Amino acid sequence: MECLLGLVGKDFVITVTDTSAIRSITVLKHNEDKTRVLSPHTLISFSGEAGDTINFSEYLQKNIQLYGIRNNIELTPAAAAHFVRRELAEALRSRNAYQANLLLSGYDKKKGPSLYWIDHLAALVQRPFAAHGYCGYYCTSMFDRYYRPNMDLEEAKDLIRKCLQELHHRFIINLPRFSVKVVDKDGIREIEL
Repeated sequence: MECLLGLVGKDFVITVTDTSAIRSITVLKHNEDKTRVLSPHTLISFSGEAGDTINFSEYLQKNIQLYGIRNNIELTPAAAAHFVRRELAEALRSRNAYQANLLLSGYDKKKGPSLYWIDHLAALVQRPFAAHGYCGYYCTSMFDRYYRPNMDLEEAKDLIRKCLQELHHRFIINLPRFSVKVVDKDGIREIEL
């Protein structure tokens, strides 16, 4: 039922998550933040079982921050994505697998913006746009049709609005609120559509 969307623009990555905490057929709350800041230029969005996602995202956040403190360097988004994938793969091979699907958004000062799609089976793919959850059935086709590699922020916001409008129109589940965050050279910030 959860929704994670992301797309890479000219010099930014925009990430959208729903804010509903759902268990079975019950909505528990409407203001759940499904993101964690891993470093000043890296953001992870997550969906899946509540305990697994919170535990795993906090583990990633603290270990990446510890790496930065010990080595006096910020991990690049690519390095952070590979660290996340390795941790998921190791957990998958143990009896403590995490049921968590992730989108890692980041900005590298040398390579620019990047978006990584990571699933609960530790598959990792760098994508220009990505989705997790049922929203992928509707929004992936919208991204295929309207996405362009060098979109500016306003064009990306318009595309996200189209996707959310399609979800509200066609999806049987009501997802009333979404959180939209942008990662760029200036860091991470939340924006309004």
